[in-house]
Amino acid sequence: MASDVNSAAPHALIVMGVSGAGKSTIAEALARRLRWRYEDGDRFHPASNVAKMKAGHPLSDEDRWPWLQAIANEIDRLGSVGERAVIACSALKRAYRDVLVHGRRDVRIVFLNGTQPLVASRLASRKGHFMPPDLLASQFRTLEPPGNDEHPITISIEATVDSIVDNIVQHLNPGAADHGASTGDRP
Repeated sequence: MASDVNSAAPHALIVMGVSGAGKSTIAEALARRLRWRYEDGDRFHPASNVAKMKAGHPLSDEDRWPWLQAIANEIDRLGSVGERAVIACSALKRAYRDVLVHGRRDVRIVFLNGTQPLVASRLASRKGHFMPPDLLASQFRTLEPPGNDEHPITISIEATVDSIVDNIVQHLNPGAADHGASTGDRP
């Protein structure tokens, strides 16, 4: 099993998608596999955002800008000390991803793509998360899947965690042989 990617790999991967797509699970497993730092973007939310979501109210863009900037600042900080990270963050709109990536070539988007019924079934079985399942429709309405010009790694969530992680690693290191890695779709 490969535990590293080539030296041309980005220093930050942003694992994005709607709530329930598996961002935290996949990002954490990917970070372990790569031996990179893991960060959950939710920890950068101010308390007011968490309270608003717990109350069942979707965040406005005005709520999101400081949150996204805090994550972007952490990406910059980690890059300045040569640390690589995998960050779980919804990043549903292009404008949000633009704040996070801000034109850098060493930050890459991983889009966890799944259907609304599949994600809804996952959310229904989840306990203790601040995103109520009824906000899922709002997230899908907001979602702007990454365009080709964003050079995303788009991964279906209809596989095991290990298979999804293998697929992402293969995209990061397409020339390397990896025992057990799934080749998947290449961008």
